[in-house]
Amino acid sequence: MNKLKNRTKLNGSSYLLMITVLLFIVMYTAGMIAFSGKGFAKPQMFLNLFISNAGLLVIAMGQTIVMITAGIDISVGSVTALVCMVVANQMENHGANAYVAVAMALGIGLAFGLVQGFLVAYLDIQPFIVTLAGMFFGRGMTSMISTEMISIKNETFLKWANYKIYLPIGSYSKRGNFLPAYIYPTVVIALIVLVVIIAVMKYTKFGRSVYAIGGNAQSAMMMGLNVRKTKLKAYLLDGFLAGLGGYLFCLNSCSGFVEQAKGLEMDAISSAVIGGTLLSGGVGAPFGTLFGVLIKGTISSLITTQGTLSSWWVRITLSALLCFFIVLQSVFASMKKKK
Repeated sequence: MNKLKNRTKLNGSSYLLMITVLLFIVMYTAGMIAFSGKGFAKPQMFLNLFISNAGLLVIAMGQTIVMITAGIDISVGSVTALVCMVVANQMENHGANAYVAVAMALGIGLAFGLVQGFLVAYLDIQPFIVTLAGMFFGRGMTSMISTEMISIKNETFLKWANYKIYLPIGSYSKRGNFLPAYIYPTVVIALIVLVVIIAVMKYTKFGRSVYAIGGNAQSAMMMGLNVRKTKLKAYLLDGFLAGLGGYLFCLNSCSGFVEQAKGLEMDAISSAVIGGTLLSGGVGAPFGTLFGVLIKGTISSLITTQGTLSSWWVRITLSALLCFFIVLQSVFASMKKKK
């Protein structure tokens, strides 16, 4: 019976992932056909999906892990804003260098992860309530530092932000000149994080424990797993990735301001859900979250390339897709119960 249940769960998860990948391929192919004259079919346009969403990808990895434990973190947008503001303020107003700024960003993320993880794991407070408080705290602290936008002019930081890694692919200009495609170091870091998280979730005891706890915390405890410690570790890792993702986000924007990364938490949650992570926990894959992020980026690129639609259509379309995948999750859950 247990083997049958595990097989059903695996099949449902696989179907969700297949639908996500297929949806991305269809959407991007449609964009290449519809906007071929505007450069949508060029390799650089595809790479821009990673460049624009490197920070989101890292943050969504952490979101995926806590959602697999049947938790959630809606503070990541505020953590990103706080990281950007602290980094900008410290470098521009207090003379900190770019390396110290990295340590500060990771420290902020770990602090949020530690406090929120302790409250969720050891005091049994609902993750939504804890991270809601974290969201308000993060925004409040950001505004306490400065209500004005701080542009970053640190030479080392700007060198990191603007450094291009050219690839052996590209396109030709109208004059016949070859234009190599490129990515930024933020993309390389995001992809390394993706590979590491996939390996951690698939091959380590911690990863297996996260899935077990998300599936049934009571059963996991009876199997001898330390549920509280594992949840704390999950939120610590989530906080670390939020801090790192916030720094990558800052490298992309090169500034800090109060309203920065507003709604980023919903982008991370929707990317995880669209990628096949169940809101009820126990099922999810970082690889699927990657395609959830790419779908969000594709929607944004399509609307920007189209040129006449409001940017709010990105949120509207993403919300519709989120609802669609939540309904699909319910359908697969009902099918599993019947079997």
